Amino acid sequence: MKRDVFDQLKKWKDSGRRKPLLVTGVRQCGKTYIIRQFGNECFENCVTINFESSSKYSGIFDYDFDVDRIIRELQIVTKEKIIVGKTLLFFDEIQECPRAITALKYFCENMKELHVVCAGSLLGVALKQDNISFPVGKVNRIRLYPMSFKEFVVACGEEDLINVLANWSVDREIPEVYSALMKKMLKDYYIVGGMPEAVQTWINTHDYDETENVLREILDDYADDFSKHSPMIELPKIRWIWDSVPVQLAKENNKFVFSHVKKGKRAADLENAMQWLKDAGLIYQLELVEKPETPLSAFADTSYFKVYMSDIGLLRVRSGVSYSTILDENENYIKYKGAFAENYVNNELLVLGKTPFFWRSGNTAEIDFIYDNKTGFIPVEVKSADNTQAKSYKYFCGKYSPQKGFKLSLKNIADNMCEDTLTISLPLYMAWNIDNYE
Repeated sequence: MKRDVFDQLKKWKDSGRRKPLLVTGVRQCGKTYIIRQFGNECFENCVTINFESSSKYSGIFDYDFDVDRIIRELQIVTKEKIIVGKTLLFFDEIQECPRAITALKYFCENMKELHVVCAGSLLGVALKQDNISFPVGKVNRIRLYPMSFKEFVVACGEEDLINVLANWSVDREIPEVYSALMKKMLKDYYIVGGMPEAVQTWINTHDYDETENVLREILDDYADDFSKHSPMIELPKIRWIWDSVPVQLAKENNKFVFSHVKKGKRAADLENAMQWLKDAGLIYQLELVEKPETPLSAFADTSYFKVYMSDIGLLRVRSGVSYSTILDENENYIKYKGAFAENYVNNELLVLGKTPFFWRSGNTAEIDFIYDNKTGFIPVEVKSADNTQAKSYKYFCGKYSPQKGFKLSLKNIADNMCEDTLTISLPLYMAWNIDNYE
């Protein structure tokens, strides 16, 4: 399946400031697959060192950090040539060999011409461990997310539709022949999500039940990870928070409240567990900005936030919402419809490289997302249906006068002025293309 990150990998390959590359991302989002594809298509050979599958590789790094020696011994063990400029050296599950992570510094300093890529399950968690000497300033990074809606549509065989909509003029309504299909595919995306195995199962079978089995297996694997890789003292807290995320998202005021996780527990009791889930890439934290000035991160309130899940399909399963509920849009969907739309938009913004926050003025007004751009900041209001009446958005524009903003809903594309702000009404299924209208 085609992934947009492939182009980033090719740019890294040809970059003049290339260093060993660290690819991070939630478990099972496709890191190993895309790196191997990259190696096979863009190099003469790809040598994969999987530290989890065999302990023999770790011993090579135990002696010293002489990269010439390391390469010689890796060639002996793998019986493959590692040639500068022609080979991609792929360290998979690198978290299982902390000294290999440290060795990246010496690859950067003494063999920079060799293309080295690293990935691993729960690598974000592993890098926080005290026993790992991380090579600060000696690696490049790419974060891989679950498949975006755009990637999902392409994987489903509708790349031509993406190409048609990529440069769509805001002056022309999107005709029913396109919008109906995109709305249907957005429902399917809410059901299937972007985990590659689930997407591939959906493409192969078009069976919702079979796809849901895959999602449940992934969630079971995540639960096993809690037991295997988290500190024992944090294990019950991690599970409490993990169970609480979909429940708190469904509330009208979906600020994450620690006391709602477990009775009697406070933020100080649960913060480490929350951080573990963030480091694992399983959840994203969206912080409040009460005073929107750039850079927004300087004015964020880290104690007041929302929490979203890394994948909309996994969120749906954990929320107990059946695929038929979404397809039929019955009354059971009302409780979660807004939360799903917000979680979806949050993840699309992250894939686009944006760092979203949200804005709230007391209990009277709220903007779902706000992010920095070159001219200031962009407010984004999200509606799960075709109603785009938004008092909070109008109030925000009147008070802070951003140059441009967005309303994302099921309404057709259009533009208008709200106070002094040029506002683009963009269909939810076009969130992947928001950069085109900034």
